[in-house]
Amino acid sequence: MEKVRFENRVAVITGAGGGLGRAYATLLASRGAKVIVNDPGGTFDGTGSDPTAARKVAAEILAAGGEAVVSHDSVEEWESAQNIIETALDHYGRLDILINNAGVLRDKSLLKMTVEDYRKVMAVHLDGTFFCTKAAFALMKEQSYGRIVSTSSAAGLYGNFGQTNYGAAKLGIAGLMNSVAQEGSRYNIKANTIIPTAGTRMTFTVMPEEVIDKIGPEYVAPIVAWLCSDSCNVSGKMFSAGGGYFSRAAVIEGRGVVFDTGRSITVEMIAAEIDRIMDLEGSSEHGSAVEHAGALLARLNNVHDKF
Repeated sequence: MEKVRFENRVAVITGAGGGLGRAYATLLASRGAKVIVNDPGGTFDGTGSDPTAARKVAAEILAAGGEAVVSHDSVEEWESAQNIIETALDHYGRLDILINNAGVLRDKSLLKMTVEDYRKVMAVHLDGTFFCTKAAFALMKEQSYGRIVSTSSAAGLYGNFGQTNYGAAKLGIAGLMNSVAQEGSRYNIKANTIIPTAGTRMTFTVMPEEVIDKIGPEYVAPIVAWLCSDSCNVSGKMFSAGGGYFSRAAVIEGRGVVFDTGRSITVEMIAAEIDRIMDLEGSSEHGSAVEHAGALLARLNNVHDKF
């Protein structure tokens, strides 16, 4: 098996001052990548700043013989996100890999959550991913090469109590990457989404300590590294990883029910067929909104499926 390497590749990793970001940064650097270690060093709820977090990771990479520089800019504003990407240009003259990993938590139930709690989480996760991706995409398009991996969450795909802000942002990131993958296909830009389960300072608040000890960030990093590599041949996909488990996740749609529009469709008809409408047997996955629309039209045109 050919060893996956990253010589002559430059990677920006946001939120790389610890946890998953550190694991990504050290792994890519150990395989030859030049790494921008980005992290403003705030607390897990997004307050304050501490430049030592990113500096420690960069120092660790340098001590191991790798190459790294530090960025302390925040992802949540367009101007500062651009600065992060420009750090790669200033030091290495290019950018090949972007891992959108920066994140904060402000968990509260819906009625207790403030508008500021909502906006802060959306700004760091969703806005930050958009800003960094937009800035990086322009460079990747020019060189006809790029790898983008962004971070979603099970809370986004499936929901979680007390995380309406976080869940909304994380599912938004999955949709963002699916669309970026469509736009990047003609330029050899692969955009994928990781759904990690790992013991970090963010999950420490919601997971028992004995569980956190078994699911270190190092168990997520290998698939993220592959998604960043020349070997990666997929785009617009979601991958779940944690504790040695790896799987692709997907949005699927059931066969559904088609009513004949030649007659009135009533609420009672929906009620009578709700079990069939909810049935996922024979479900399918769509590669784009256009593909979904085509499948829907095909179903509508199949007179044998109508009743």
